[in-house]
Order: sequence, then C-alpha cells, then structure tokens
Amino acid sequence: MMIDATPLLRCYAQRRARQLARQNAAATQQRTLLRLLGRAAATRFGREHRFSKLADYRAFREAVPLRRYEDFWREYWQSAFPRLADCSWPGLIPFFAATSGTSTGATKFIPVTWEMIRSNRRAALDVLVFHVMNRPASRIFGGRNLLLGGSAQLVEQSPGVSSGDISGIAAATMPRWSRIFGSPPRHIASLSDWTEKITLLTGLAPAEDIRSIAGTPSWLLLFFDRLAARYPGRRPTLSEFFPHLELVVHGGVNFAPYRTRFSEWLSGSKAELREAYPASEGFIAAADRAPDDGLRLMLDHDIFYEFVPVEEREAAQPHRHWIGEIETGVDYAVVLTTCAGLWAYLVGDTVRFVTRDPPRLRVTGRLSYMLSAFGEHLTGEEIEGAVASAADRIHTGVRDFAIGALFPERLGELGGHVLIIEFERPVSKAQQHLFAASFDSGLACRNLDYEAHRAGMRAPEVRVVPHGFFAEWMRGRGRLGAQNKVARVLNDQGLFRDLIEFAGSYKG
Repeated sequence: MMIDATPLLRCYAQRRARQLARQNAAATQQRTLLRLLGRAAATRFGREHRFSKLADYRAFREAVPLRRYEDFWREYWQSAFPRLADCSWPGLIPFFAATSGTSTGATKFIPVTWEMIRSNRRAALDVLVFHVMNRPASRIFGGRNLLLGGSAQLVEQSPGVSSGDISGIAAATMPRWSRIFGSPPRHIASLSDWTEKITLLTGLAPAEDIRSIAGTPSWLLLFFDRLAARYPGRRPTLSEFFPHLELVVHGGVNFAPYRTRFSEWLSGSKAELREAYPASEGFIAAADRAPDDGLRLMLDHDIFYEFVPVEEREAAQPHRHWIGEIETGVDYAVVLTTCAGLWAYLVGDTVRFVTRDPPRLRVTGRLSYMLSAFGEHLTGEEIEGAVASAADRIHTGVRDFAIGALFPERLGELGGHVLIIEFERPVSKAQQHLFAASFDSGLACRNLDYEAHRAGMRAPEVRVVPHGFFAEWMRGRGRLGAQNKVARVLNDQGLFRDLIEFAGSYKG
C-alpha cells in the first residue's frame, strides 16, 4: 500500500498560493530577465549582444532582435550541433527536444538544459497546486499519476548529449523519489513503439490506482478507446477503470473539438479537467481557476515573456511588449527568453489575454496555422471553432481533422478548402452535408475576409475518414506518439497531397 503524500503537497500548495497571491508580475519578470542576462553574459551569444551592458528591458529589446528557430539554427547551433557549449547558454547543452514542425514535418532540435528541466518541474508542480487549492480534500498523491508521453529512451547524439520528446526527457530525468507516484513504470515509459506502449498500459493502468492522467487530448482518447475495447457492446466511463481519478490534464491543441467526447468519458466521475500550456521551449501557463477563465502565466520559472501583435509579426520593426504593457483582447505572438539559451525567440503560438493582474491568457492558435490560400486569412482558432460548432449541429464529437487548400488546375476552376475529418461516431450522408454547410457558414460568421472571398472559392469539401485514419497516417510518417500532434492546418502542399492520397487509399 502506498503512503499518501498529499498532506505534504497540501502544505506546499498553501505556501505557494500565498506567494502567488502577492506576486507582482512586472517586478517578477524584471528580476527574471536580469538573472538570465547575468547567467549568459559570458556565452558567445551574450558577448555578441553585450549582455554585460544591458540593465533593463528597453536595452535588451534594442540589443536583441526577434529570431525564429531557423535563425538560431543557422546562426548559432547548426555548426556546433550536437555539442553546444557556451553558445547561447553556459556549459554543454545536455538534451534536445526533438519536435516536428506541425505544418511542415521538419524536425527541430530545441535546447533543453537542467535549469529548464527544473523550470518545467516547478510549473508541473504549480498545476498540482492549482488542483489542490480547488479541491482541499484531494488525495492525489495517494495513488499514481499517469503521464501519457513520449519515449523515455532517448537518442544519444554525442557523449553526454541526448535527444527525444520533451515529455520523454521529463520521464527520463524524473527524480527517483517521484517515480513512486508516477506511471507508467520505466520499462513501459521507455518504449518507442506507441502501439505496444498503449497495449501494455491498457492492461496495467486500471490496476495502478490512477489519481491523475496527463496528455494531448487526441492521444488520451486513443488510450481511452483501447480501454473501452475491453467492454465490447457498451460505452464505459473512466470511473469504471479509475474510480479514484481526480484530475485530467490536457494541452497542446485547442480543446473545443474534444470537449463533448471528454464529457462523455468523465460522466459520473469526480475528476476535473485542467488545461496546461507546455511547449518544447518551456512550460508557459496553466489553468488556476475555472476552465473558461484562461491560463495563468508562469512568471517566476526562469522564462521571460514578450508579446508581438499578430498583425505586426512580419513588420521590419514590430512593437514588442513585455508583461507590464500587455492589453486584454489583443492577439499576440509569443516570444520567449529562457534558461535554455533562447533569446527573444518566436515560439509560433498566438495568445489573447483575458486578465492582466494576474496575467491569464487563452491560446488562440499558431502563426503557421493561418490558412490564406485565397486571401481568406483564416486563423487556427476560427477554423477550430467552426469545426466544433458544426460538429455540435450533428450531435457528434471530433477525433481529429486537418484542412488545406486545393488550387485550380484548369481554366474556369475555382480553388477551395478540403477538410479531412475523423468523427467520433459514424455519420450519415445527410449529416455530412449539414456539417459541411454549417462549417462553411461558421467560417463566414467568424471571418469577414473569408465571407468576402468565398464568392471566388468553391464550397469547402468535407471528406469523412474512418476511425484510426489519422493514427495510421501519423504511423506511416513515423510520427505516431503522444508528443506528435496532427497538424490542423497544412500549408505544405506536398504534405497535404500526401494526406489526401492516403485518405483515398485508406480502408480502415
């Protein structure tokens, strides 16, 4: 029988809650920036940008331009990879988070330091703090906590340097004491074959007294479906497998298309949903209150934040705002400076603040999740919202989807969008037609550019695929696993045509 360590967590949570209540966002971020500059002053990046001379944010903003991953890779990391020593952070970078560009599929290697690992751990602990403060009678450390993540078996790039999924790095570096409360066990966590891992977890997890589960919504549902397969002919709920489940942490994608299905799974359960915003570059925010109140920004975990209005992201001199200058209701591109050697780094995500004190935000999409093949300028948030509302019209949930553009190839043809979608349950032809019409009108209601350009486009084509389609497509691309997400918007024409061809040949 396990020792219930929740009382220790509760004591920490009470102290941490008082600390957060007193937290001054601007002062905290000022201290963070100066601490990071001091640590990296002697690195190549620090010397070239005169870190030792920078005394405040204004000086930092003038000295350090915005950079994307491709800029850092070309200018600082590529020539020395995989042994980055004193390059943009002091010492040798011990880990790289290998992450696929969701719109292109190209692998990126994001530096991960031991300082960043500790930052991520503190942020994950804050998620538990928020849960315990919301549920004073919690017994979350009375059982095990399941992380449905990537493989803990990392790839050695060089002596002392490894790469893998960020969740796999977290699992591989988990402190020995915390493994008592964690799941899956090391021999399963190390598996790189996602299908084998899920098969073993399906047999093991229900016997482990799971108190919390964390993962990407689409992969959590695949796991739940495997559990349900043990009860053919009926639809079980999570409480049947995990009677003491308290918390389901989700993140990584817009949750709206999955909300209905999770509600079904949690029917009769006492578990609560809590959204988190982890990225390969750092753990950014998590819900500290109700689901619709936004995610609280993690201000004191060695990450300094800047925000660029989305409409200025391609400008020669975009306005950069730190936490002391943000406004609610504005769509911003997220910029990070971190304890892993990222400096004024454009992450690619877009957010909108709902409160300033404390700063709470909603993730609204990705910069690459902009579909504008015909001047329509659709954002990921608008597409996902239209999909979710159209699915509600036909009373079904969505497992996954991807959208892209097909351009006219013959004289007189119109271009348009093709939506490949995997519904939760079979739908009739009439439902498909209703969904397509609702999706079309939903886009027009959300985006005036789409409404204006719609006359020059053909109606969106909706192609419904069988269950398991997206998992098989990802498997075929070597991307099957919890850390890999299906790209919602595919602007890469080669990748989109590959998806369409696969859809034409897949029989389920």
